[in-house]
Amino acid sequence: MATNRRTSTSYTTGTPTNRVTTATGTANRLGTSNQLVSTSNPFYTTGDYATSVSRPRTGRRSTGRPSTTRPTTARPRTGVSTLGAENQEIICAVSESRGISPIVGLAFVNLDTGEAVLSQISDSQTYVRTIHKLIVYNPTAILIVSTAASPRSKLFSIIEDSLEEIDSNITLLDRRYWAETTGLEYIQQLAFADDVESIKTAVSGNYYAVCCFAAVLKYVELGMSRTFPFRSLRIKYEPSEGSMMIDLSTIRSLELVQNLHNAKSKDCLFGLLNETMTPMGGRLLRSNILQPLTNPKTLNTRYDALEELSTKEEMFFAVRQALKPFLDVDKTLTQLILIPVQLGVKDTEQAINNVIMLKQFVNLIKPVFEALTGARCLMLQEIRSMSANEHVEPVYELIDNTINEDTTYASQPLDLRNQRTYAVKSGVNGLLDVARQTYKEAMTDALQHIKDLTEEHGLPLQTKFDNTRQFYMRLPASELEQHDLPAIFINVFRKKDMIECQTLDLMKRNQKIADSHTEVLLMSDKSVEDLIGNAREHMSVLFKICEGIAMLDMLASFAQVVTSQDYVRPVITETLAIRAGRHPIREKIQSNKFIPNDVYATQQTRFQVITGCNMSGKSTYIRSVAMMTVMAQIGCFVPAQYATFPIMRQLFARVSMDDNIEANVSTFAAEMRETAFILRNIDRQSMAIIDELGRGTSTRDGLAIAIAIAEALVESRALVWFATHFRDLANIMSERNGVVNLHLAVDSSEEDKMEMLYRISSGTVQEEHYGLKLAKVVPLPADVVEHAEHVAHTLERQMKKKQKRSLAIIQARRRKLLLNLKEHIFQAKDGSMDDENLKQWLIDLQKEFVLRMSALDEETRKAELGIDEEDDDHDDGESERGVTTVAEATAAPAQADRQLKQELQEQIFRDSDGIEHIDATELDSNADSRRRISAGGSTRG
Repeated sequence: MATNRRTSTSYTTGTPTNRVTTATGTANRLGTSNQLVSTSNPFYTTGDYATSVSRPRTGRRSTGRPSTTRPTTARPRTGVSTLGAENQEIICAVSESRGISPIVGLAFVNLDTGEAVLSQISDSQTYVRTIHKLIVYNPTAILIVSTAASPRSKLFSIIEDSLEEIDSNITLLDRRYWAETTGLEYIQQLAFADDVESIKTAVSGNYYAVCCFAAVLKYVELGMSRTFPFRSLRIKYEPSEGSMMIDLSTIRSLELVQNLHNAKSKDCLFGLLNETMTPMGGRLLRSNILQPLTNPKTLNTRYDALEELSTKEEMFFAVRQALKPFLDVDKTLTQLILIPVQLGVKDTEQAINNVIMLKQFVNLIKPVFEALTGARCLMLQEIRSMSANEHVEPVYELIDNTINEDTTYASQPLDLRNQRTYAVKSGVNGLLDVARQTYKEAMTDALQHIKDLTEEHGLPLQTKFDNTRQFYMRLPASELEQHDLPAIFINVFRKKDMIECQTLDLMKRNQKIADSHTEVLLMSDKSVEDLIGNAREHMSVLFKICEGIAMLDMLASFAQVVTSQDYVRPVITETLAIRAGRHPIREKIQSNKFIPNDVYATQQTRFQVITGCNMSGKSTYIRSVAMMTVMAQIGCFVPAQYATFPIMRQLFARVSMDDNIEANVSTFAAEMRETAFILRNIDRQSMAIIDELGRGTSTRDGLAIAIAIAEALVESRALVWFATHFRDLANIMSERNGVVNLHLAVDSSEEDKMEMLYRISSGTVQEEHYGLKLAKVVPLPADVVEHAEHVAHTLERQMKKKQKRSLAIIQARRRKLLLNLKEHIFQAKDGSMDDENLKQWLIDLQKEFVLRMSALDEETRKAELGIDEEDDDHDDGESERGVTTVAEATAAPAQADRQLKQELQEQIFRDSDGIEHIDATELDSNADSRRRISAGGSTRG
């Protein structure tokens, strides 16, 4: 056989570093360096591998990754990732179907929290949901079947292009590891006994997700030398349709989990809401912000729990106090179930640490149970039921039989070592007691030695301890200004204004202490291993309690935020309506009072064009709508006096104006790319906020593109907030059905002064030359501003000359009025008004409709007369175009209007059964007016 060597293949990805590696070669580069393997199988060391063969089992636990078995694909992570994720080791496998409509399977295994998540997505051609899932879980390594790389599949290319954003690496894996039967075997073996059947039912028919689960566990087992014992892995199936999809650009633009300007700042939605007391609660909050829920029943359950916590002060403080001492229970339980290939003294030491932390966790559950006494809402009752004594009593008895009652977890290294030494009860092993006595005597000798040195040399020596040096001494450097440190002291170095040192005798005593401590660990090993083995049978219950604690912590965090701020419980309906809504982050960080605004959006007001001066608050207004929607769909209250929200399944934001220098993309190219992504994926159940579209190119082209994109967004029937400086866009789009114009008010009554009122108002912005006024305030040179004003007024006069009335616009207004009437009637039908109020409301609605329709008929008459007069002054081509416009405006739409009015008339009579004084003849005044116009008569009815 060929000599043992490592090989790997790198693929050029266009990114600064090679992030794609293959797990094939002539030697097992994922195992020890002296091990020979088959060239066709890098993971198996004893022969050819078959997917039906059961996995090798070992009886021990893994606490860390061996340096010789670490896959080269994992990236180094320092601190927090670019999306605010924890530094966790997560392996992901991705697989796709072959066909026009791609189906993608994903499986994630979190090696730090002992959790596996399976998902299968019916994705679009851009694989937006798949990328979103990868962004949420932020895996360390992404496994893809090797055949997808040559030739490159579309999914492979898209993931490859997104590697820098996801902050991950691709590892290619042979096709043989992606086997459904192996995945089902893993589920049968590793899932908690109570969950096996429900998981198998959930993944039934999800072939690709199960195959990914098989691949990712084979990689963890054979490539990373880690295994899980039977019935020890939290496995769940996460359907893609259960959460809102938020793409990476939107996550960053809205600052959902990280501030744009300072990654360490808490000025983001996650930082605002993160008042959690436990690491589990913080992880759950981040996951919810990136994947808001879409189930109204679940959201209402969370609202009930949050309302109870925020109104019952005694319960709230009791819960917060009970949660405060919790450590990272997820990681502790995971360490208890992982099995190492080889066991050393460090593993035994960590095992005792984990048992001590498990003991603390079990003891902390009872205070949570007591804190939730009297809870009325379903969710809090379920968490309290999970924390009941009967669920934790078996584990407590196991611990109590082996571990001393007064053993507790300590954060200081010396205290923790002492706790480990005396953790196991006396009498379990006679030699254990002897080793402890030796440890005690060695400790006494070391401390006495330091005391003797202090007295002998007259130095104020402080006793210090760390895990590396063990005992050492420290004294202020000022004590040695008059004389040198005696020669007996060694390993001397200065740290700021302190001197740290040891002596040879102290080092010998440290070694004796370490040896006796090791003896204690070895004597305790058997008892601790038996305890861990027995405790594994109860891991299912402990993990569920941990999940309940995380949910309670997140809700208590929400309660902390909503009680310190003035937040209100939202209502899930079909209409988006917010009274006095505020931007949650801006309200918190700004010193002056935030000006609240109202928001109202239905299908008839689904596209809202927001105009206004620079710095008037347009971006803040539209961002606040998106952020409140996210808050409502994670189960949190929102900053408003009243709020109702429809369930949104997709959220898009196009708000930044920055060039992407690294990607060699200009402002305009960046915004067009992001807008194209939105147009490909937006639908009726989506929300989008668009800020300053088309400003990255010439004014004429930018306006044309902005209008075309606006038209497409209106047709999508999504809820859209479109902030722009293009007043022409607002005027042109205003006649479209579903479009409303709003602006941020400004007081410019005083000369050379503009006061931003930050209040939303109807219509387009009235101040015509706010840019010039702002230029005066800056200020620009007076002669430059004067010349700019002259040019602006000249252009304005030329534009007004070209303006003329249009029958097509009036016809669009008429149709919009009819559709608004229809929507009002349906709202009345579904409303809760009594008969008397409904009767009066319908009469008022009828009067308003007749007045507005009559006014439109009058505009039609004037417009037709105006067009006839202008025809004499224009050439034949222009006249011909005018006739075409009139024909288009009065032909097909007229017939549609009559049909719609007939439907509305019938609807009014159905909805107002028994209500008198509904004059149906007035509703047809539009048709009568049109007949009179055709005959040249009057329009007054």
